[in-house]
Amino acid sequence: MALTLTVLGTASPHPRPGHPCSGYLLTAGDVRVWVDAGPGTFAELQRHTTPEALTAVWISHLHSDHWADLVAAAAGIGDGGLTVPAPLPVHAPAGCARRLAGFFGSDDPAQVAAVFDFRDLGDGHRADVGGGLVLESRRVAHGGVEAYGLRVEYEGVVFAYSGDTGPCPELTELAAGADLFLCEADIDRQRDGEPVHLTPEDAGAVARAAGVGELVITHVGPTLTAEAATARAGAVFGGRTSQAREGDVLRLRRKR
Repeated sequence: MALTLTVLGTASPHPRPGHPCSGYLLTAGDVRVWVDAGPGTFAELQRHTTPEALTAVWISHLHSDHWADLVAAAAGIGDGGLTVPAPLPVHAPAGCARRLAGFFGSDDPAQVAAVFDFRDLGDGHRADVGGGLVLESRRVAHGGVEAYGLRVEYEGVVFAYSGDTGPCPELTELAAGADLFLCEADIDRQRDGEPVHLTPEDAGAVARAAGVGELVITHVGPTLTAEAATARAGAVFGGRTSQAREGDVLRLRRKR
């Protein structure tokens, strides 16, 4: 069975018509993981699957463009007629449950416990979600915010996702040898201070240093176009580089 990645949204830092914020669906057989839940992605998710068929959710960090559509999912499952057979495991940074409950007027995470089963991430956290699919999280550098990248190995194929991050050794380690590296390129140039995001050149340099098979550029900010960011990243990487587009279904293959 193939590991596939469906692009639900790529926009930063807010959704635009036809372009939800960050969100992806990772599928291996009957295992389906919603990776990041940016605004607009819950609707797109339902083009490809149902909440009932989801195995787990994985959230990189608690900036709204990566998690806020958990609000829509909680409303849809809790009150909107959608169903899950049991509370859906959500692997997320600490505090996500309380933030979600706060949207519904409560400071008690139990407010959403009938819909979601929150499990705190940490550096090196591994979650076996079944079907041979293991989600490995690494802490990355995102301006002091608790943030994680994701690495998945399945039947000899490796997928890596940067989440939101600036340049850091952990990101290169996360992506090492990946067959497909999904990487942000949010900013045109680096600024002084603690790193927050990657430039296209940063993304290409990480892909080259990590020896990945394919680089897919996503989460391009408003100071760039996705086409320009992809071209700039590819020029540094020197390998196969493409742009993530909403609706794309990418079948992961071993690099040659």
